[in-house]
Amino acid sequence: MINKDSPKNISIQEYHYDLPNDRIALHPLENRELSKLLIHQKNEIAEDVFLNIANHLPKNSFLVFNNSKVLNARIKFQKASGSVIEIFCLEPAERINEYALVLQQTRTSNWKCFVGGLAKWKEQYVEKKININGKEIILKATLIESYAEAHLIEFNWEDEAICFGDILTAAGDVPLPPYIKRNVASEDVNRYQTVYAKEEGSVAAPTAGLHFTNSIIHDLNEKNIATDFVTLHVGAGTFKPVKAASMKDHEMHAEWIDVEIAFIQKLIQSDKFIVAVGTTSLRTLESLYWLGVKCYQQPSIENLSLQQWDIYDKHLIEINLPVNEALQALLTWMKLQNKSRLFTQTQLLITPGYPFKIIKALITNFHQPASTLLLLVAAVLGPNWKNIYEYALKNDFRFLSYGDANLLFIAES
Repeated sequence: MINKDSPKNISIQEYHYDLPNDRIALHPLENRELSKLLIHQKNEIAEDVFLNIANHLPKNSFLVFNNSKVLNARIKFQKASGSVIEIFCLEPAERINEYALVLQQTRTSNWKCFVGGLAKWKEQYVEKKININGKEIILKATLIESYAEAHLIEFNWEDEAICFGDILTAAGDVPLPPYIKRNVASEDVNRYQTVYAKEEGSVAAPTAGLHFTNSIIHDLNEKNIATDFVTLHVGAGTFKPVKAASMKDHEMHAEWIDVEIAFIQKLIQSDKFIVAVGTTSLRTLESLYWLGVKCYQQPSIENLSLQQWDIYDKHLIEINLPVNEALQALLTWMKLQNKSRLFTQTQLLITPGYPFKIIKALITNFHQPASTLLLLVAAVLGPNWKNIYEYALKNDFRFLSYGDANLLFIAES
């Protein structure tokens, strides 16, 4: 049972550790599968290379990947003066029913964005010439409105045959995270993308998946280890620092999830050992449970989503619904709504003490100090997270997005 008050009172400083700059991986390894792998199970630590991940998974494992594809979300506009305005597309400005439809918009598209060099933006709009399929396109960006942490930008271009997805591909750069302090290189085009990336929408990579190759996935299938995909479009908020003294004053970032009804049916029928590939897959899977509890509680609910503190509401907690019943309630709701896919937002915040409902293990990278991702890892490991991170620092593991991997089994309570 979750103590509904304790997560709000967590001090993020309890989840700080010293991360030297030279331990942050600024470049990917030449071969994805040769990243180091730390395995933690039953308070024991082992090491291997990622190539051998299948050897460390239970035979009845079911790996769930996030197949979101990273957009070229950073667009640089150079003014006549030589100064540069950089616009980082975060998410569509309007509420959407399908991410792909936004990327198919023509002539205009509105986005919430970060803006670098804002003080230098004096004109009504900035513009950039780009070449798409041999055509010269003039892309204009107009600042419409400013919010607390972002800006509403309207993009315009004249060619009806060109969609916004084409614009991003041609005009944008790979959105490397802020702690990789270097220019984008040719290696990043492929390496800051999983080999199974399919559904466009992320502005940061689901980095645990960066270690997988087609060969490793083939090896998993050869060993009868089940695999499947969900979609969570990773937002830049994944890097948002926790500045508040306690978590009650921190707003967790919301992200879009997209899950097919067939996948939920498979989960209901499965008795396998569920392994989340990355924190994004984990948050998606655990969100499915709580969304199902909401459907069980309110079968006729219309706007189904998950807010930051929903799961700590005693009316939701005290139901204590078995997993299959929760998933069946979600499935029933989807059928009543004539939905073949669940497309909604989750703001799920997982902190130490969280009772995992669906996943049994997590494949992930080493995360930033004092971050919500580290809170999630601490929920998986319990207090032992500090020992594991100290071990990794002392044994030459590489940290953050281009760093090494770990396979973490849920700590037994």
